[in-house]
Amino acid sequence: MSHPGLSQDEAPRLGIGIIGCGKVGASIGAAWREAGHAIIGVSATSAKSLQRAEDMLPGVPVLPPDDVADRAELLLLAVPDDEIQSLVNGLAKVSRIHSGQILVHCSGRYGTDVLEAGISLGALPIALHPSLSFTGTAVDLPRLRQSTIAVTAPAPIRPVGQALVVEMGAEPIDVAEADRPLYHAAITHASNHSITIISEAMEMLAEAGVSDPSRVLTALVDASVTNTLQNGSKALTGPVSRGDVGTVSAHLAALSEFSLNVSSPAARNSYIALARSTTARALSLGRITESQAQEILSRLD
Repeated sequence: MSHPGLSQDEAPRLGIGIIGCGKVGASIGAAWREAGHAIIGVSATSAKSLQRAEDMLPGVPVLPPDDVADRAELLLLAVPDDEIQSLVNGLAKVSRIHSGQILVHCSGRYGTDVLEAGISLGALPIALHPSLSFTGTAVDLPRLRQSTIAVTAPAPIRPVGQALVVEMGAEPIDVAEADRPLYHAAITHASNHSITIISEAMEMLAEAGVSDPSRVLTALVDASVTNTLQNGSKALTGPVSRGDVGTVSAHLAALSEFSLNVSSPAARNSYIALARSTTARALSLGRITESQAQEILSRLD
């Protein structure tokens, strides 16, 4: 890893093993490989993961998880959230985790507590979580360099986690163990839920006869996101922020018809839930009065 006063060639290099060649594991492994670390082995079983290993980590041997763990100085556990603890427990039970080995996972949900079985054997735990939606292809590498990565680790090893992030070209941010679930909820709310909202909006536009919904939404969504990131809640616009009850009522009527046409109330329910939240935010900003807020909420009910 990079250290002050050391050149890239002089900085210590790690032998990294990866268990799970999903989109995240393949891309992070490739980023560390670009930084000069050696990927000593990867586990992959499905046809997609084997192809991903070939594409993103060419020449890296595909090995059983036990062998990957046994050989690695740094072991990246790139498996689904619910499998991390059982995987660590299993590896610890057969003595494939050893003292001084760096254990890393990339789950947003967990900190380092989930690695306890390895910690008890002297392994050094680090939880990393990139604020990025991965494709598992080479396009992830430049995107990583524009992202932040949450680092959760005990104080003595936290600089190692931060250095591993910097070597990917990303920016490390420290997140405490207790704050990890709220951090992940925020990331999920911003990323996954926005996909749901925009997809629903595209379906509404298509139902309204718009042939290219993405063309209509691209500039609008880009501007909304940029304005919000720069100005926070002050960027709020729209009928709720103006107290336009009539427009909200018209939207609800249109969405009721849309729900019948597509045989699903999902979009209407999303609109109502978010309009309630927007009403509270508009009220707190002083954009609408208490009576306007109550009238909007009564229509939403």
